[in-house]
Amino acid sequence: MRRGWKMALSGGLRCCRRVLSWVPVLVIVLVVLWSYYAYVFELCLVTVLSTAEKVIYLILYHAIFVFFAWTYWKSIFTLPQQPNQKFHLSYTDKERYENEERPEIQKQMLIDMAKKLPVYTRTGSGAVRFCDRCHLIKPDRCHHCSVCAMCVLKMDHHCPWVNNCIGFSNYKFFLQFLAYSVLYCLYIATTVFSYFIKYWRGELPSVRSKFHVLFLLFVACMFFVSLVILFGYHCWLVSRNKTTLEAFCTPVFTSGPEKNGFNLGFIRNIQQVFGDNKKFWLIPVGSSPGDGHSFPMRSMNESQNPLLANEEPWEDNEDDNRDYPEGSSSLALETET
Repeated sequence: MRRGWKMALSGGLRCCRRVLSWVPVLVIVLVVLWSYYAYVFELCLVTVLSTAEKVIYLILYHAIFVFFAWTYWKSIFTLPQQPNQKFHLSYTDKERYENEERPEIQKQMLIDMAKKLPVYTRTGSGAVRFCDRCHLIKPDRCHHCSVCAMCVLKMDHHCPWVNNCIGFSNYKFFLQFLAYSVLYCLYIATTVFSYFIKYWRGELPSVRSKFHVLFLLFVACMFFVSLVILFGYHCWLVSRNKTTLEAFCTPVFTSGPEKNGFNLGFIRNIQQVFGDNKKFWLIPVGSSPGDGHSFPMRSMNESQNPLLANEEPWEDNEDDNRDYPEGSSSLALETET
């Protein structure tokens, strides 16, 4: 009886958590809907008197708004990609691993299994990166998200503002969302500013639109500052071919830690996120190369890869078995611990 109550309580808490996780998204949606009303109706249709100016403002605004909304939608509803079945332990291997009580034997079992997989990163102690929740050997750059309760390929962070884990499947969309958000705020601020001055000087009648216009400029500037910092940080990460997690914790290869292990050069780093075809760089469609399970490394063009040369253990960066909770980045709008 008591066990049933505990299970019911646990299920209720999970349900409440899922509902509450949508609150930040709802806040963003409400702010965007208000900004649409304030800009289109209160500014363009009521405040702006010139017909030509109204038309130009509305056309440009809606062009930016469409891409802003499109990329936000893709960031929210593109599911994180999980490792495929070959990285999961078979039923027999799982039974052997769980029944084995000696850690050194368990470690050797994982090493033997990993030899069949394209896995070149290790934990800080030199062990194979294994998720004991999902029962799989983690592909390179894959991490377990405690919020999503799954391993996510090329995990960057869990973002509460899109209620989704940002990783291989949607990192491009997230970057585009940041870019179009910055552009959206900048466009609103620059076009509203002259009317803000006119209201401030009393050159326009003090009507209801005045408060919408004044507040619209304030909100646009506030979000612009936060977003441009966050976007700039992620641009830096892309230029170095790093994830947020890798920026905070250097990845460890079989030869040891290497902070530039995935850095292929500026252009190729950008292509690792946006793809080779530049006509898709600004459009939120999937174009990232590969399958998210393995990635080219800095030294792959050398005759022998020094990153993969030996199996020496390392004692730092003991965090590959850590859950990465909501908000691994610490910047601006993300407010992620």
